[in-house]
Amino acid sequence: MHCLWLTLADPEPATNGQLIYSKGLIEAARDAGATLRVIGLARRENPRSVCELLGIDWRLSDEQVQSRWRRLLSPLPVVARRGNSPNMRRLLNEALAERPWDTIVFDSISSGWALRAVARHRRQSLRPPRIVYIAHNHEITVGRRIAKAARGLRRVLKAIDYLKVRRLERRLIAAADLVTSNTPEDCRRFAADAKGRSIVFLPPGYAGARIEARTIDDGVPRRAILVSSLDWPPKRAAVEAFLADATAMLAREGIGLQVVGEAEPGYLETLRRRFPSVDFVGRVDDVRPYMRQARLALVPDLLGGFKLKGLDYVFNRLPILAMRIALPGMPLQEGANIGLFDSHAALADGVVELIDDFPRLNAWQAAAYDACADRFEWRRIGHHLVQHIHRAERLSPRARRDASTFAAASRSAHLAAGR
Repeated sequence: MHCLWLTLADPEPATNGQLIYSKGLIEAARDAGATLRVIGLARRENPRSVCELLGIDWRLSDEQVQSRWRRLLSPLPVVARRGNSPNMRRLLNEALAERPWDTIVFDSISSGWALRAVARHRRQSLRPPRIVYIAHNHEITVGRRIAKAARGLRRVLKAIDYLKVRRLERRLIAAADLVTSNTPEDCRRFAADAKGRSIVFLPPGYAGARIEARTIDDGVPRRAILVSSLDWPPKRAAVEAFLADATAMLAREGIGLQVVGEAEPGYLETLRRRFPSVDFVGRVDDVRPYMRQARLALVPDLLGGFKLKGLDYVFNRLPILAMRIALPGMPLQEGANIGLFDSHAALADGVVELIDDFPRLNAWQAAAYDACADRFEWRRIGHHLVQHIHRAERLSPRARRDASTFAAASRSAHLAAGR
């Protein structure tokens, strides 16, 4: 299977959840027998443009910053705008002209900038490629929540961007022969959007270290850890809201709090000034030594979508306290192997309650590990994806008829709303 894979950016180094998921799926698809060309943005951390690396043909372009007015007037939402540049369009057009592709993958809504060109290419092809949309989130839900949380002029701008997100995600669903999602909840949301079409559950895998045994006792610092890259505004907002509710209480109880993960230096300095009792470490090459020096791990996120840091916590045997919405897609049960909470204040109370409860800490980390041990293997996930892509080929005539019907209905609804 010759596959043209459109992604946001070079996933090396994989410093956040989106990059980890993309890297894992690209390599897993390659290992399952697909021949891949990957188009995305180059990154300063790994300055390569064209290379054949381990069976994957990478074609990468430097990011070109658009003017503010051009960004505002674009029909694309913010999340899909970074790749919409002349150089990226050139790489796409060269690939489409070079050979007939069996499959074209849109790796998250970030690659939606290419949809118009790919749809035109498919209409003109004697052997149209399958189109696969790999969703990282149910972006309509995310966009709606972001808009509701904003205030003032920012809320107006976010509401406009939400409408762009809704339009693009529905177009991607309508065009795709196969749609995948990484949480069961989002699968149900996509199925509703797609008028009952089947949505494939495609969780991430885990390729990191697995700690075979661990005992949490007095020798481990009285500390909670939060591992998170703070490069996405909704994630920043959730972490700041938790810190505002929790830091005074934790400091009063003598409980340390450590935040580890990539963030802009200026933003980290702002956090250090606002929350002086918190240890903001920033980006590290290896997070495992920090996890070994904590008794429990926190997930204060307020948006759904799979959190890969949950797998890091589980396989490094850290018991988890999380917001109830924060870890969909993981086989964890409240009170048996995880603590779930409805507010940041309650999450902070949970830390205080659990931090010295060694029997429960150790029972939870062992039970969570056992629940996840036989899942989340990239090789199995890659075979699962490739099998579903081949199956989509057999179902593609029906899928495309359904997609055309859904697209027409979406257009009609959009026009009616405009009246």
